[in-house]
Amino acid sequence: MKIIDLSVAIENDLPVDRPGNGPKIRYQHHRETFAALAEPFAGLRPEDLPDGEAWAVERLDLSTHNGTHMDAPWHYASTMNRGERAATIDEVPLDWCYRPGVKLDFRNLPNGHVVRADEVEVELKRIGHALQPLDIVLVNTGAAAHYGKDGYLDSGCGMGRDATLYLTERGVRVVGTDAWSWDAPFRYTAQRYRETQDASLIWEGHKAGREIGYFQMEKVTNLHLLPATGFQVICFPVKIRAASAGWVRAVAIFP
Repeated sequence: MKIIDLSVAIENDLPVDRPGNGPKIRYQHHRETFAALAEPFAGLRPEDLPDGEAWAVERLDLSTHNGTHMDAPWHYASTMNRGERAATIDEVPLDWCYRPGVKLDFRNLPNGHVVRADEVEVELKRIGHALQPLDIVLVNTGAAAHYGKDGYLDSGCGMGRDATLYLTERGVRVVGTDAWSWDAPFRYTAQRYRETQDASLIWEGHKAGREIGYFQMEKVTNLHLLPATGFQVICFPVKIRAASAGWVRAVAIFP
């Protein structure tokens, strides 16, 4: 089979999160950790070990929303499905995370555009696909081309409320985007809010999960390497008790 990695690496000092929210990784190399290894072994000296090396260890301070991750409904509201308690990431049904993939290509849309339901429908017709329950829908906004650069947070279109409900009403429960957020970048939403004072515009794609709960991956990559259909997506999130999200090593596989 062929496997395409859809996940970015978690790394230091990239402008891919809001200021102050990025990961902090402290690397401890083999010669720095001798004391920890030697503690149970009285009399052990560095020269007793091959090349004087103990082990390499990394200490991480990071958010569950750093790197390629999956948001649970709990992230965007305390309720889903019109009143049920919102699911946390450890409660995602695992059979939702290994399903046929569908790619919607919205790279032609401008940064900040809010995708409508009719635009989703037109794209599905273009690629000749009828959505099936539990298809994993990946949205290529073109934002991945800017990952690691200063403009990433403001790149790509976002999925609006009606577009999101178009998917979930047809049984889609896991989605993904190559952008920082499933919604349009905050810069553009903030401008619309200033003009209208309409708070329903804020996180409208996320908040659609209050009506039909769903899980969403963000900061997916390499979507330009995928066809529209004909592949499977595997995206099991790390199981963190009662958390709003979990890191995910998402991949696409082809027979």
